[in-house]
Amino acid sequence: MSNPINLALPKTGIPGLIENWRSDLLSGFLVFLIALPLCLGIAMASGFPPMGGIIAAIIGGLVVSRISGSYVTINGPAAGLIVVIVDAVTDLGQGDAMAGYRYTLAAIVIASVLQTLLGVFKAGKLSAFFPSSVVHGMLAAIGIIIMAKQIHTLLGVKPAAKTLLGVIAEIPHSIMELNPEIAFIGLTGLALLIIWSLIKNPTLKMIPAPLLVVLMGLALERYFDLDHIHNYMFLPDTKFLPHHEFSIGPAFLVSVPEHFLAGFTLPDFGKIADLEFWEAVIAIWLVGSLESLLSASAVDKLDSYKRSSNLNRDLTAVGIGNMISGMIGGLPMIAEIVRSSANVNNGAKTGWANFFHGAFLLVFVALFPTLIHEIPLASLAALLVFTGFRLASPKEFAKTMAIGLDNFVLFMVTIVGILATDLLVGVLIGIVVKLLIHIARGVKLSNLFTMAYHVKQTDADTYHVAISGAAVFSNFMGLKSLAANLPEHKTIFFDLSEAELIDHTVMEFIHDFSNDYAHSGGTCTLVGLDEHEPYSDHPLAARRKNFV
Repeated sequence: MSNPINLALPKTGIPGLIENWRSDLLSGFLVFLIALPLCLGIAMASGFPPMGGIIAAIIGGLVVSRISGSYVTINGPAAGLIVVIVDAVTDLGQGDAMAGYRYTLAAIVIASVLQTLLGVFKAGKLSAFFPSSVVHGMLAAIGIIIMAKQIHTLLGVKPAAKTLLGVIAEIPHSIMELNPEIAFIGLTGLALLIIWSLIKNPTLKMIPAPLLVVLMGLALERYFDLDHIHNYMFLPDTKFLPHHEFSIGPAFLVSVPEHFLAGFTLPDFGKIADLEFWEAVIAIWLVGSLESLLSASAVDKLDSYKRSSNLNRDLTAVGIGNMISGMIGGLPMIAEIVRSSANVNNGAKTGWANFFHGAFLLVFVALFPTLIHEIPLASLAALLVFTGFRLASPKEFAKTMAIGLDNFVLFMVTIVGILATDLLVGVLIGIVVKLLIHIARGVKLSNLFTMAYHVKQTDADTYHVAISGAAVFSNFMGLKSLAANLPEHKTIFFDLSEAELIDHTVMEFIHDFSNDYAHSGGTCTLVGLDEHEPYSDHPLAARRKNFV
């Protein structure tokens, strides 16, 4: 795809390495500094050994970067999969963490085969079936769960509750019983992340905030001597404080094997005939595939050259990478948005930046495992609490409310459904509620999963796409495929004059497609909405045709 500012597109493959190795090497190194603490934190929050996150990122860099269909994405473990993985480890292990870890590795391998098949059979478009509000609700729920679980680690307290709602309810108790020195490490790291997010200076912004959090954690670990088990009294001379002894030691530090190869673990397929095993497989497969597709699409919008990823090829590559990762003890990976956006901002040109980020991780963990052991868990928990807050920030709630009350209701239903049940059931509840809203608004059952549209080429350079009936999330996959196959550099009209109902997901798709098509040098115009009544003042709100 051409780009709007007529930049010469970077070469790919070996010619791309020769041409861009300086910029990609620098970006790969800076992304490695961000990725290292995040990989460790995500692995531990997922119930995996810390090396599980590192292995996934190394495979994502060294293997997936060479076969993927994207240009500047960084592949690695992501916060969005924490909930799915930790549930699998807990359910399959039934109290035995190591057994749960190995059974989950087997589930990752099977899920990866399904993920690869999705890409091979070009089923990446299935991501369109998930309404935008349900996806945002899923991500917000994941953010809430991450915060709820990691706050305890940040404060140096282990919750007694086993259920999610119990863990949330126990937060006030953990605040009252916090371990002062551990909490100081965690809260200092969290404060640093908040301050760094408010800084505008581009030079300072070049320094990765996660790296600063880890460096501060390492300094405080030395100061509080976490390497040795000992007891201490917190401000014993302060009369108004209740005084009791606190214990600290290596249990509050990251635990890694002394030798790199000792971090590899083989999967156990012993539960492959069990229903709970297949529940884990489906959850890992669906959530991982959906997140990867959404992230890869989002990263394309950040790319300076406005290149479009081959999402099916990208999904195939991630599936292959996950298969390898699961076979040797690693977490599943996705096209990760935070590291990818940092990659773009650092000036990456090609997939070699992803490769270099994986290579730096490999060298570091092979040569400096003892340094990783010195990182406090509270520092990693601070990174995850901050990540969780960004997924479930008040801005996300306000943004969804601005689109319309129906979207906000759907957003909240999905969040509550996930917190009360589990991730897959909550998403399913959100989809069912969205379908019921459409039926209540008069969408015929026959129109719920099939869209009526036709394409007419009015001259050599003009295409007219007319849509009638209902255009909603559950029936526009065909339209999405059609749009992807329209030739570039033409004039396209989306005519919605005969559409009776257009939901937010379709409005958002047409809006994004129009922008992308314009970036590629074409013209895309939306017409026929004059007689439609929007459900809110938001430009992408759902709207219904006014028959009066």
